[in-house]
Amino acid sequence: MTVRKGKSLAITIQEHMAIDVCPGPIRPIRQISAYFPRGGAVGGGGGGGGSSSLLSPLLPGAAGGGGSLSAMSSMDTSIEIDSCDSDDNTSLGTLEFDLLYERATSSLRCTVLRAKGLKPMDFNGLADPYVKLHLLPGACKANKLKTKTVRNTLNPVWNETLTYCGITEEDMYRKTLRVSVCDEDKLTHNEFIGESRVALRRVKPDQTKHFNICLEHPPPLPSPTAMSTALRGISCYLREWETEQQRSLEERGRLLLCLQFLPPRARGGLCVGVKRCAHLAAMDVNGYSDPYVKTYLKPDVHKKSKHKTAVIKKTLNPEFNEEFFYEITFSELATKTLEVTVWDYDLGKSNDFIGGVSLGCHSQGDTLQHWIDCLKNKGKKVERWHTLTNELPGSTLQE
Repeated sequence: MTVRKGKSLAITIQEHMAIDVCPGPIRPIRQISAYFPRGGAVGGGGGGGGSSSLLSPLLPGAAGGGGSLSAMSSMDTSIEIDSCDSDDNTSLGTLEFDLLYERATSSLRCTVLRAKGLKPMDFNGLADPYVKLHLLPGACKANKLKTKTVRNTLNPVWNETLTYCGITEEDMYRKTLRVSVCDEDKLTHNEFIGESRVALRRVKPDQTKHFNICLEHPPPLPSPTAMSTALRGISCYLREWETEQQRSLEERGRLLLCLQFLPPRARGGLCVGVKRCAHLAAMDVNGYSDPYVKTYLKPDVHKKSKHKTAVIKKTLNPEFNEEFFYEITFSELATKTLEVTVWDYDLGKSNDFIGGVSLGCHSQGDTLQHWIDCLKNKGKKVERWHTLTNELPGSTLQE
């Protein structure tokens, strides 16, 4: 390209964007450590190395024999491993915990062991850390568990076990456990230190899995412009995410029922035990509910089959441990449907329906299997968790 005198330099866009590309293997990106080599590489330049050799990267064929491409790659790898403590995420600290899913009790146990090297959050250079657990997707308060707070330390030891009840195998496949470490402040709001998210599908039933992970910053919320651009071409993922969100909205919580059919020796009938609920939907403005449970055996011609538990105030995981008895023969029970509903008690106005479940010969899935197991195993108690739904087919809800 020639430039005449008196004229401005004109460069085409093709020339401006041109890159001098040479054929051959892709070389690693030079790092700052390449300009300050370790060990013998500093003095390996011979007599003519001087100070200038220290400020030039190790190029292939450099003096001293330590600048080959293979040596460069091996040095980069070791630096990446050894410099882990200078990483931004690792500076938040590490957390050690165990996960155990017990299939027989449908419970997930998280044993929070210890943390090391947490980020200082207080003026004294220490922190008052505690650990919070959340199941995603799901309501925050319904499935939030929290450890005790350890004062004035960056290396806390908890050795505390937190248990989620009513966790099915389907939950283990599709849910994620969010483990976050926070600093407690009595005068101001608590501060977030770091978090980690574990897909529960990685945990095998009845086998303890140990985790020792680096805490990370929460994922950033993308801008609307970036979101619209990034979401192009991933419609399959969006449909799956929408289905997941819809399913989480339909789930209103879990209910643990115990059914037992007693043979007609002295007093035959159906014994219904309402044990507990878990992860109920929040119906009050404070983020909680005041739940109670009602049971019906339908069709109820004489309207005498209604039973009701006590109200448990301000909780999303109530324990009832109450039993109700229906005096009925085995042949009559085969034509009946047990309807169990969970309600939120409100003083001075109508109570709110949280969810329910129907068990009978016309049920489906786990509810049908629970009903059949109860009828087959006469005299034995059969416990099972059930997912509450906001609609009961063929039922008129009665408050």
